[in-house]
Amino acid sequence: MAAAGAPDGMEEPGMDTEAETVAGEAPARPLNCVEAKVAAGAAAEDSCAARGSLQPAQAQPPGDPTAQASVSNGEDAGGGAGRELVDLKIIWNKTKHDVKFPLDSTGSELKQKIHSITGLPPAMQKVMYKGLVPEDKTLREMKVTSGAKIMVVGSTINDVLAVNTPKDATQQDAKAEENKKEPLCRQKQHRKVLDKGKPEDVMPSLKGAQERLPTVPLSGMYNKSGGKVRLTFKLEQDQLWIGTKERTEKLPMGSIKNVVSEPIEGHEDYHMMAFQLGPTEASYYWVYWVPTQYVDAIKDTVLGKWQYF
Repeated sequence: MAAAGAPDGMEEPGMDTEAETVAGEAPARPLNCVEAKVAAGAAAEDSCAARGSLQPAQAQPPGDPTAQASVSNGEDAGGGAGRELVDLKIIWNKTKHDVKFPLDSTGSELKQKIHSITGLPPAMQKVMYKGLVPEDKTLREMKVTSGAKIMVVGSTINDVLAVNTPKDATQQDAKAEENKKEPLCRQKQHRKVLDKGKPEDVMPSLKGAQERLPTVPLSGMYNKSGGKVRLTFKLEQDQLWIGTKERTEKLPMGSIKNVVSEPIEGHEDYHMMAFQLGPTEASYYWVYWVPTQYVDAIKDTVLGKWQYF
């Protein structure tokens, strides 16, 4: 039955409003688990639709090792991010350096990296991995594996200067010591012969002159025992005969290793001379009071620089 005052089939004004008011005033019912999930999914879809088709960049999880590779390889030279890296042990001067380095880098780039670590210029480096590392090949081509040991040999410029300076000083000290060295004629072993004075039959000398060997033996000289000695040069036989009162030794010129001489102090027109007959100075055969004009000719003849015929 219709309400009084209203035509059949028509609602009284204000009924919808009242219904909405009643609905709005109705207490909210708690959602069950299924309804909550459906509601959450709908909200997510609405959010995505509102943002359009744009997709956000996917963030790397903090624990992902791929994301940490470029950080841990901060030692890499030449921008190693995104490149395959290998762990290298660079050993130089008894020091080991752990380095991560791009596998597709060349030997030349590796030398630059070594320079940045050690201060050793590339030109002074000798880098070895199963042999000398070529500059134009990559580590991959050389089959370098992770954990490989790279040996480096070379000295920095400072090291070279540090080594050379003492060496030069040592040479100067040695030269100064040599200059201070006592003349042979003052040494005891020679002094005992020279103190006897000139032999009575000593050959005359010409100071400041050079002459060829005479055709006769050089005589009127002493040996280290103080006995008389003469020297005969047998050029046709390439021999030197050293004659004493007791015997004559016939020596091939080629067997004499060296000839040394020194002026006799106070008698510079005569020399003391030694023939090296063996490998050491102990084999020197000493002859005293050799006329100075024949000294060069004796040396040249015995050592084969030139011959007299």
